[in-house]
Amino acid sequence: MENIMEKLTKDTINEIQNTEVKKIVIENEITPEQRAIMESIKKIKNPFKMLTVQDIMKDLNICETVAYRTFKRADFPSINVGKNNQVMLISYLVWKMQKRV
Repeated sequence: MENIMEKLTKDTINEIQNTEVKKIVIENEITPEQRAIMESIKKIKNPFKMLTVQDIMKDLNICETVAYRTFKRADFPSINVGKNNQVMLISYLVWKMQKRV
C-alpha cells in the first residue's frame, strides 16, 4: 500500500514539475483591486500553505476567541475538520483584501 502511495506521490510531483507555465489572457477589463490581488498572489512562494487560528490571531491582532468566531463566519474561507481549523493562505488573502475595500 505504501509503495502505491509513494509512486502516486512521485508521479504527481513529476507531473507538477514538468508542467509548463502558461499565460492566461483575460478578455474582460480587470479592476485595479483585481490586478493588485493577482500581482500579490504571483509573489507568494507557497499560496496553498495552510494557516491556523494562531496565524490569523497574529495577523489580525485579535484574541483567540475572536479568531475562532472569525473561522465560524459564513464568509470566511476556512476548513473546519473537528477541532482543527485552517484556512488556505491564498483564500485568506483574497478574503482580507475584499474586506478592506
